[in-house]
Amino acid sequence: MAARVRSREALTGYLFVLPAVALFAVMGVYTVGYGLLLSFARWNGFSPKWTWVGFGNYLDLIYNDPAIAPLVQGAALRTLVVMIGVPLLTVLIGFPLAVALNRITWLRSVFRTVYFLPNVTAGIALFYAWTYALQPEGSINFILRSLGLGSLAQPQGWLGNPATALPTLIVVMSWSAVPVAMVLYLTGLQAIDQSLIDAARVDGAGGLRTMTKIIWPLLLPITGAVIMLNVRDAMQGFQIFLLMTNGGPGGHTLVLGLESYNLAFVNAGRPTLGQSSALGWLMFVVALLLAWGNLRVLRSRT
Repeated sequence: MAARVRSREALTGYLFVLPAVALFAVMGVYTVGYGLLLSFARWNGFSPKWTWVGFGNYLDLIYNDPAIAPLVQGAALRTLVVMIGVPLLTVLIGFPLAVALNRITWLRSVFRTVYFLPNVTAGIALFYAWTYALQPEGSINFILRSLGLGSLAQPQGWLGNPATALPTLIVVMSWSAVPVAMVLYLTGLQAIDQSLIDAARVDGAGGLRTMTKIIWPLLLPITGAVIMLNVRDAMQGFQIFLLMTNGGPGGHTLVLGLESYNLAFVNAGRPTLGQSSALGWLMFVVALLLAWGNLRVLRSRT
């Protein structure tokens, strides 16, 4: 009797989790496996059969195809710049902001809410708002001219100048990432044992020394998490580049995520879906290596 009851309970449990397992199998395992197989084939999305090319797609992306390889190489370099610039700028802004908010007692929740608003606002709306602000007659140039800094204004717009387009997008991405970094750092600061800071002050350590020798080392795991989150967004995120510049001007903001999108959807009717999938897997492998390296560095510091 007891065995029958247990079997019935187990069957009921399996029936409850079956929809989730089926959804994961279809949306997860199947799509990942399908994408991996597609990376070894050429297909235009319409023909009934694939043309198997083995590692040909990967070789074409790296050096073999004179039409695509230079684009991928340039996009990889720009992606590297974004991967370095966005996490660095996010940490440089998010950490001091969290320290300041941690010391403020008056209206702390109000300031925290205001600084976190960019993260809860729809990304597409923010990107379009920034696009308007960065136009030749946008608010950024207007403010600079009003302050007597017209020489810094960009007559063709901040996104229309090849020299300023990519740095501007890095600033916009960092501005969107700072709220999460700030909250993570603020949580870490509030979790630090106050007795450690008091002991450092008794030993004669000043504010700067306490910050660099005690607080900052204790927050290194959070810094690692902030860096990896932003590296992930820099590698895989392409919405901001698609909506604000579409890779322009002249390809100066073309990154790997956008190039993968172009290979899959912009080159419609051409056999580049396999190359798009191969580029996605290359970025996935690089992301795994970066995550592994970040984990090794954090473990060596703790």
